[in-house]
Amino acid sequence: MSTETNAVGNPWRALWALCLGFFMILVDSTIVSVAIRDIMDSLGADINSVIWVTSAYLLAYVVPLLITGRLGDRFGPKRVYLVGLVIFTLSSLWCGLTTSVGVLILARVVQGIGAASMTPQTMAVITRIFPPDRRGAAMGMWGAVAGIATLVGPILGGVLVDAFGWEWIFFINVPVGIIAFIMAVWLVPRLQTHPHRFDWFGVVLSACGMFLLVYGIQQAHGVDWGPLIGPVTVPFVIGGGVVFLIGFVLWQKVNTSEVLVPLSLFKDRNFTLAAIAMTTVGFGITAMAFPLMLWAQTVLGYTPTQSALLMAPMAILSGLLAPFVGRLVDHGNPRVLAGIGLGSFSIALFWLGSILDAHTSLWAIIPPLLLLGVANGFMWAPISSTATRNLPLHHAGAGSGVYNTVRQVGAVLGSAAIAVAMESRLAANIGSSTGTVGGAGAEAGAGSSADGAGAASAGMPEAIASGFAHAMGQSLWVPAALVIIGFVAVLFFERPKSRVRG
Repeated sequence: MSTETNAVGNPWRALWALCLGFFMILVDSTIVSVAIRDIMDSLGADINSVIWVTSAYLLAYVVPLLITGRLGDRFGPKRVYLVGLVIFTLSSLWCGLTTSVGVLILARVVQGIGAASMTPQTMAVITRIFPPDRRGAAMGMWGAVAGIATLVGPILGGVLVDAFGWEWIFFINVPVGIIAFIMAVWLVPRLQTHPHRFDWFGVVLSACGMFLLVYGIQQAHGVDWGPLIGPVTVPFVIGGGVVFLIGFVLWQKVNTSEVLVPLSLFKDRNFTLAAIAMTTVGFGITAMAFPLMLWAQTVLGYTPTQSALLMAPMAILSGLLAPFVGRLVDHGNPRVLAGIGLGSFSIALFWLGSILDAHTSLWAIIPPLLLLGVANGFMWAPISSTATRNLPLHHAGAGSGVYNTVRQVGAVLGSAAIAVAMESRLAANIGSSTGTVGGAGAEAGAGSSADGAGAASAGMPEAIASGFAHAMGQSLWVPAALVIIGFVAVLFFERPKSRVRG
């Protein structure tokens, strides 16, 4: 057992402190979607500008993750986490006080950088303070937070916007951030740092590659894969990102000094398979919400809060199952547990996609939503625990950075892909997208759904309503199919080694 795990009296208290901050930053990934219309009205902004309120946050969140994970190894995960938490909390206050959409986007960039500093440290601390035979339960808690936060965001956002105004989706972070800071200072231990030299050339290559890749994917649907800036097209930008990332991998391979991402991480079969699986999870979790929300608001005429509450059964069941599954991970077969989660995820999405119609009742969608809750409960802990269990402790930050990066890249891919899928299926079912899925991507679809709800309540023609519902359902088959790749990956998990190498 590691000396670090022996030095921590009660690691569960540290975990609770970290989970509060982790929950807050993940909620902010989705909470803005239900406030888009109010932000547009308040700041006098168009839909393309407001989409960047979310896109800028995700971009600033994803790009630095490889770097901030390594910073935790170098300067200590507690120190980097606290710095990120301060940045995130102060920028949240700035977001709520802004009076122009341009300044709001800038504040969201700073907020994303703060979130990127925090995220890898939560997983790295768990890896370092929990012994291997107790880490599954801890990862279960971490996974429950990750799964529930993405579902709670739209619900909490709808309640806050309806009750107090859009500013409060950011103001709420200030008291939570202060409490999280105090808890982290008090409960999270200072862990041993490792004298890593920083690979600055690797930093530049990875940052450029991630920025171009994520930015290109985010903007692809909005410009129909055409020019982004002057003659520079989306494929050129994405291709440039891929070239930079290939260069980054080659540099990590030939660099004789210390590298940013040790390629030896991928010699661990379980880490590589878990990274593949988590990419599909990030894709599926992000992609599934948009068609379901648009169906509820546009066809059924639900308000944003009412439609977000459809996720409540899934979130509740997921929260109840995750700690139980986490305890099973410590002694069970991870391929079985993760396979149940990812298999349930794909089946539930196919199920939902096949039943959405203009007259589908709430009771008809509850069973597949509950199955999604089972999926969330069984996915996160087995995949996360298996990914990190065999890694050397001095690579905990680097491994966490890679793992969280692929999850967020999967989310960006899911957001872009579902926009294309919805547009395509709308054209096939009713002849055009009717403007519901905006040119800026999936978030635009979420933002314009307020108009759709109005159309529904005014009496959407039966043929259009039915075609729209079928289009939303069929688009869910895209994430359902991709999750199968993750399902196959986890079936090849090996049983983790009995102890972590120091």
